[in-house]
Amino acid sequence: MNLVLLFAEDFIAAGQVKLCGRRRDHIASVLKSRPGDQLGVGLCNGKMGQGQIIDVGETIVLNVTLDQDPPPPLPLTLILALPRPHIFKRTLAFAAALGIKKMIILSFARVEQGLWNSSSLKSDVIKEQLCLGLEQGKDTMMPQVTVKDRFSPFVQDELPAVMKGTLPLVAHPGTGTPCPQGLKIPATLVIGPEGGILPYELEQLINLGFKTIDLGPRILRADTALPFVVGKIYI
Repeated sequence: MNLVLLFAEDFIAAGQVKLCGRRRDHIASVLKSRPGDQLGVGLCNGKMGQGQIIDVGETIVLNVTLDQDPPPPLPLTLILALPRPHIFKRTLAFAAALGIKKMIILSFARVEQGLWNSSSLKSDVIKEQLCLGLEQGKDTMMPQVTVKDRFSPFVQDELPAVMKGTLPLVAHPGTGTPCPQGLKIPATLVIGPEGGILPYELEQLINLGFKTIDLGPRILRADTALPFVVGKIYI
């Protein structure tokens, strides 16, 4: 936890918060913080700053000053084939830590239908993983996550507006086309299922203007492919 993410309901007075649960336990047991210690803090969707611990007990009380802007967002829209729950959770946290603010979870033919009933798609579970990512990346701006369980209607009716004004890229093995590097413009990135994007799905994306990029001979899971691609494109 590089930043303690705060919410409006944490405030017990102007400039003072009280924390319990996971955040309290992490500060006390992992960081081993004590009264007088300073911690980086940030208000969800707001400013960042410093918090000074006043009391450590069943709850932790901090005096906070919020006077810094969060880091700029990564200009990347992520379209992700729904992976298995444990991979999905890690990918959400990684995406939030990297500064991605718009994510669309999409169905592909090779996405197992049973995954759409997973508890990992519940809003509170998604929010928890995004919070973990923001705390890791020292950011406060909550990403937007949208779930689309039908491929063709989304691609035909909504994707043109999503990708407008961006460089549209789809990760697909065997094309031999390397990732662009050092981009200074927004991009839309599609990461398909581990089993691959079917030809008719890829054709629909290419017809819209997507360019295929090759990540090399190895097939990567989403939680590995995402930081790999972002590191090449933007860092």
